[in-house]
Amino acid sequence: MPIHDVAARGFGSAADAYDQGRPTYPAPAIDWCTERLGLGPGRVVCDLGAGTGKLTRLLDGSGAQVVAAEPLEGMRTVLAAACPDAAVVAAAAEALPFRTASLDALLVAQAFHWFDTLASLDEIARVLRPGGGLALIWNAWDDDAPWVAATHRVVAEAGSTAEWQRGHFSRSWAGDALAAHEGFDGVTTTRFAHAQMLDRDGVVERVATTSHIVAADAGTRDAALAAVRDILDRDPDTAGRAQIPFPYVTEIYASVRR
Repeated sequence: MPIHDVAARGFGSAADAYDQGRPTYPAPAIDWCTERLGLGPGRVVCDLGAGTGKLTRLLDGSGAQVVAAEPLEGMRTVLAAACPDAAVVAAAAEALPFRTASLDALLVAQAFHWFDTLASLDEIARVLRPGGGLALIWNAWDDDAPWVAATHRVVAEAGSTAEWQRGHFSRSWAGDALAAHEGFDGVTTTRFAHAQMLDRDGVVERVATTSHIVAADAGTRDAALAAVRDILDRDPDTAGRAQIPFPYVTEIYASVRR
Protein backbone atom coordinates (compact mmCIF):
# COMPACT_ATOMS: atom_id res chain seq x y z
CA MET A 1 0.00 0.00 0.00
CA PRO A 2 1.33 3.52 -0.75
CA ILE A 3 2.75 5.28 2.31
CA HIS A 4 4.61 8.57 2.15
CA ASP A 5 8.30 7.88 2.86
CA VAL A 6 8.66 10.64 5.45
CA ALA A 7 5.52 9.48 7.26
CA ALA A 8 6.73 5.88 7.28
CA ARG A 9 10.18 6.79 8.62
CA GLY A 10 8.84 9.39 11.03
CA PHE A 11 5.95 7.46 12.56
CA GLY A 12 6.54 3.78 11.92
CA SER A 13 9.10 3.31 14.70
CA ALA A 14 7.83 5.95 17.13
CA ALA A 15 4.24 4.97 17.84
CA ASP A 16 4.55 4.92 21.64
CA ALA A 17 6.21 8.35 21.71
CA TYR A 18 3.55 9.66 19.32
CA ASP A 19 0.74 8.39 21.52
CA GLN A 20 2.24 9.86 24.68
CA GLY A 21 3.26 13.20 23.18
CA ARG A 22 0.35 14.14 20.94
CA PRO A 23 -2.73 15.96 22.27
CA THR A 24 -6.25 14.65 22.14
CA TYR A 25 -9.10 16.55 20.47
CA PRO A 26 -11.37 18.94 22.40
CA ALA A 27 -14.82 17.70 23.42
CA PRO A 28 -16.67 20.50 21.56
CA ALA A 29 -14.96 19.46 18.33
CA ILE A 30 -16.02 15.84 18.81
CA ASP A 31 -19.57 16.93 19.66
CA TRP A 32 -19.64 19.06 16.50
CA CYS A 33 -18.50 16.14 14.32
CA THR A 34 -20.92 13.75 16.00
CA GLU A 35 -23.85 16.04 15.22
CA ARG A 36 -22.68 17.16 11.79
CA LEU A 37 -21.92 13.65 10.55
CA GLY A 38 -24.91 12.03 12.25
CA LEU A 39 -22.85 9.57 14.28
CA GLY A 40 -24.76 7.21 16.53
CA PRO A 41 -26.00 3.64 17.00
CA GLY A 42 -26.54 1.80 13.74
CA ARG A 43 -24.02 3.95 11.88
CA VAL A 44 -20.67 2.74 10.53
CA VAL A 45 -17.84 5.29 10.68
CA CYS A 46 -14.21 5.02 9.58
CA ASP A 47 -11.30 6.80 11.25
CA LEU A 48 -8.90 6.91 8.31
CA GLY A 49 -5.18 7.31 8.98
CA ALA A 50 -6.08 6.55 12.57
CA GLY A 51 -2.52 6.41 13.91
CA THR A 52 -2.55 5.29 17.53
CA GLY A 53 -6.27 5.94 17.89
CA LYS A 54 -6.29 9.46 19.35
CA LEU A 55 -9.57 10.12 17.56
CA THR A 56 -10.79 6.52 17.45
CA ARG A 57 -11.14 6.28 21.21
CA LEU A 58 -13.25 9.44 21.26
CA LEU A 59 -15.57 8.19 18.52
CA ASP A 60 -16.41 5.10 20.59
CA GLY A 61 -18.63 7.32 22.74
CA SER A 62 -20.92 8.11 19.79
CA GLY A 63 -22.36 4.60 19.78
CA ALA A 64 -21.48 4.13 16.11
CA GLN A 65 -19.58 1.10 14.84
CA VAL A 66 -16.01 2.38 14.44
CA VAL A 67 -13.51 1.01 11.93
CA ALA A 68 -9.96 2.35 12.25
CA ALA A 69 -7.83 2.20 9.09
CA GLU A 70 -4.07 2.69 9.49
CA PRO A 71 -1.25 1.57 7.15
CA LEU A 72 1.66 1.48 9.64
CA GLU A 73 2.02 -1.66 11.74
CA GLY A 74 3.61 0.09 14.71
CA MET A 75 0.73 2.53 14.91
CA ARG A 76 -1.85 -0.27 14.58
CA THR A 77 -0.30 -2.16 17.51
CA VAL A 78 -0.80 0.78 19.87
CA LEU A 79 -4.21 1.52 18.33
CA ALA A 80 -5.53 -2.00 18.88
CA ALA A 81 -4.49 -1.94 22.55
CA ALA A 82 -6.01 1.50 23.14
CA CYS A 83 -9.27 0.82 21.27
CA PRO A 84 -10.26 -2.81 21.87
CA ASP A 85 -13.84 -2.23 20.70
CA ALA A 86 -12.84 -0.83 17.30
CA ALA A 87 -12.19 -2.91 14.22
CA VAL A 88 -8.64 -2.19 13.02
CA VAL A 89 -7.63 -2.71 9.40
CA ALA A 90 -4.38 -2.21 7.51
CA ALA A 91 -5.25 0.22 4.75
CA ALA A 92 -4.03 3.32 2.95
CA ALA A 93 -6.34 6.13 1.86
CA GLU A 94 -5.74 5.57 -1.83
CA ALA A 95 -6.90 1.92 -1.76
CA LEU A 96 -9.61 1.36 0.84
CA PRO A 97 -10.80 -2.19 1.58
CA PHE A 98 -14.47 -1.21 1.92
CA ARG A 99 -17.43 -1.90 -0.35
CA THR A 100 -18.85 0.96 -2.39
CA ALA A 101 -21.31 3.10 -0.38
CA SER A 102 -20.74 0.98 2.75
CA LEU A 103 -19.83 3.75 5.23
CA ASP A 104 -22.09 6.34 6.84
CA ALA A 105 -19.25 8.70 7.75
CA LEU A 106 -15.48 9.03 7.54
CA LEU A 107 -13.07 11.20 9.50
CA VAL A 108 -9.39 11.94 8.89
CA ALA A 109 -7.51 13.45 11.82
CA GLN A 110 -3.96 14.77 11.48
CA ALA A 111 -3.30 12.69 8.37
CA PHE A 112 -4.90 14.03 5.18
CA HIS A 113 -1.79 16.00 4.21
CA TRP A 114 0.08 12.67 3.82
CA PHE A 115 -2.45 11.34 1.28
CA ASP A 116 -2.55 11.70 -2.47
CA THR A 117 -5.28 14.34 -2.43
CA LEU A 118 -7.28 13.44 -5.52
CA ALA A 119 -6.86 9.66 -5.28
CA SER A 120 -7.88 9.61 -1.61
CA LEU A 121 -10.92 11.83 -2.18
CA ASP A 122 -11.98 9.54 -5.03
CA GLU A 123 -11.74 6.53 -2.73
CA ILE A 124 -13.51 8.27 0.14
CA ALA A 125 -16.33 9.30 -2.21
CA ARG A 126 -16.58 5.69 -3.38
CA VAL A 127 -16.94 4.13 0.06
CA LEU A 128 -19.31 6.75 1.53
CA ARG A 129 -23.01 6.33 0.92
CA PRO A 130 -24.85 9.27 -0.67
CA GLY A 131 -25.46 11.76 2.12
CA GLY A 132 -22.59 10.34 4.18
CA GLY A 133 -20.39 12.86 5.96
CA LEU A 134 -16.66 13.54 5.76
CA ALA A 135 -14.57 15.55 8.23
CA LEU A 136 -10.91 16.47 7.80
CA ILE A 137 -9.42 17.47 11.16
CA TRP A 138 -6.14 19.00 12.31
CA ASN A 139 -4.77 19.97 15.69
CA ALA A 140 -2.79 22.97 14.42
CA TRP A 141 -0.16 24.70 16.52
CA ASP A 142 -1.39 28.18 17.39
CA ASP A 143 1.36 30.40 16.01
CA ASP A 144 -0.18 33.46 17.65
CA ALA A 145 2.00 32.48 20.61
CA PRO A 146 5.51 33.76 19.72
CA TRP A 147 7.29 30.77 21.26
CA VAL A 148 5.13 28.39 19.22
CA ALA A 149 5.87 30.29 16.01
CA ALA A 150 9.59 30.18 16.80
CA THR A 151 9.38 26.44 17.50
CA HIS A 152 7.53 25.94 14.22
CA ARG A 153 10.39 27.61 12.37
CA VAL A 154 12.92 25.30 14.04
CA VAL A 155 10.98 22.22 12.94
CA ALA A 156 10.57 23.60 9.42
CA GLU A 157 14.31 24.17 9.11
CA ALA A 158 15.01 20.65 10.38
CA GLY A 159 12.97 18.99 7.66
CA SER A 160 11.30 21.30 5.17
CA THR A 161 9.27 19.63 2.42
CA ALA A 162 6.19 20.67 0.50
CA GLU A 163 4.11 18.09 2.37
CA TRP A 164 5.25 19.32 5.78
CA GLN A 165 4.55 22.96 5.03
CA ARG A 166 1.23 22.14 3.42
CA GLY A 167 0.09 20.09 6.40
CA HIS A 168 1.33 22.21 9.26
CA PHE A 169 1.29 25.87 8.28
CA SER A 170 -1.88 26.08 6.21
CA ARG A 171 -4.79 23.76 5.60
CA SER A 172 -6.90 25.93 3.30
CA TRP A 173 -5.75 23.76 0.37
CA ALA A 174 -7.74 20.86 1.89
CA GLY A 175 -10.96 22.84 1.89
CA ASP A 176 -10.26 23.95 -1.69
CA ALA A 177 -9.68 20.36 -2.81
CA LEU A 178 -12.84 19.16 -1.11
CA ALA A 179 -14.91 21.98 -2.61
CA ALA A 180 -13.58 21.21 -6.08
CA HIS A 181 -14.28 17.47 -5.95
CA GLU A 182 -17.43 16.46 -7.80
CA GLY A 183 -18.24 13.78 -5.24
CA PHE A 184 -18.87 16.23 -2.41
CA ASP A 185 -21.40 18.97 -1.85
CA GLY A 186 -19.93 22.15 -0.33
CA VAL A 187 -17.56 22.62 2.60
CA THR A 188 -18.22 23.77 6.15
CA THR A 189 -15.27 24.92 8.25
CA THR A 190 -15.00 25.47 11.99
CA ARG A 191 -12.28 25.97 14.60
CA PHE A 192 -11.93 25.14 18.29
CA ALA A 193 -9.18 26.50 20.57
CA HIS A 194 -7.64 24.29 23.24
CA ALA A 195 -4.33 23.64 24.97
CA GLN A 196 -2.19 20.72 26.09
CA MET A 197 -0.61 21.24 29.51
CA LEU A 198 3.01 20.07 29.49
CA ASP A 199 6.17 20.64 31.47
CA ARG A 200 9.32 21.80 29.69
CA ASP A 201 10.46 18.26 28.89
CA GLY A 202 6.95 17.43 27.72
CA VAL A 203 7.01 20.29 25.21
CA VAL A 204 10.35 19.07 23.87
CA GLU A 205 9.00 15.51 23.65
CA ARG A 206 5.91 16.80 21.82
CA VAL A 207 8.11 18.55 19.26
CA ALA A 208 10.20 15.39 18.96
CA THR A 209 7.14 13.44 17.76
CA THR A 210 6.78 15.53 14.60
CA SER A 211 7.56 13.30 11.65
CA HIS A 212 10.42 15.39 10.34
CA ILE A 213 12.21 15.51 13.68
CA VAL A 214 11.84 11.75 14.10
CA ALA A 215 12.99 11.13 10.52
CA ALA A 216 15.94 13.55 10.68
CA ASP A 217 19.50 12.40 11.22
CA ALA A 218 20.71 12.39 14.83
CA GLY A 219 22.70 15.61 14.52
CA THR A 220 19.82 17.57 13.00
CA ARG A 221 17.36 16.19 15.54
CA ASP A 222 19.57 17.00 18.52
CA ALA A 223 20.26 20.52 17.25
CA ALA A 224 16.57 21.19 16.66
CA LEU A 225 15.53 20.00 20.12
CA ALA A 226 18.33 22.02 21.72
CA ALA A 227 16.99 25.08 19.89
CA VAL A 228 13.51 24.38 21.25
CA ARG A 229 14.86 24.17 24.80
CA ASP A 230 16.58 27.52 24.26
CA ILE A 231 13.31 29.07 23.08
CA LEU A 232 11.50 27.78 26.17
CA ASP A 233 14.23 29.09 28.46
CA ARG A 234 14.16 32.57 26.90
CA ASP A 235 10.52 33.28 26.11
CA PRO A 236 8.74 35.15 28.95
CA ASP A 237 5.60 33.03 28.53
CA THR A 238 7.49 29.76 29.13
CA ALA A 239 10.71 30.48 31.05
CA GLY A 240 10.66 29.03 34.54
CA ARG A 241 7.11 27.70 34.32
CA ALA A 242 6.37 24.28 35.79
CA GLN A 243 3.47 23.78 33.37
CA ILE A 244 3.27 25.30 29.90
CA PRO A 245 0.01 25.48 27.95
CA PHE A 246 0.82 24.36 24.41
CA PRO A 247 -1.90 26.14 22.38
CA TYR A 248 -3.74 24.52 19.48
CA VAL A 249 -6.54 25.36 17.12
CA THR A 250 -8.52 22.33 16.01
CA GLU A 251 -9.56 23.01 12.40
CA ILE A 252 -12.30 20.98 10.73
CA TYR A 253 -13.32 20.87 7.07
CA ALA A 254 -16.56 18.95 6.60
CA SER A 255 -18.66 17.97 3.60
CA VAL A 256 -21.36 15.55 2.45
CA ARG A 257 -21.20 12.89 -0.24
CA ARG A 258 -23.43 13.84 -3.16
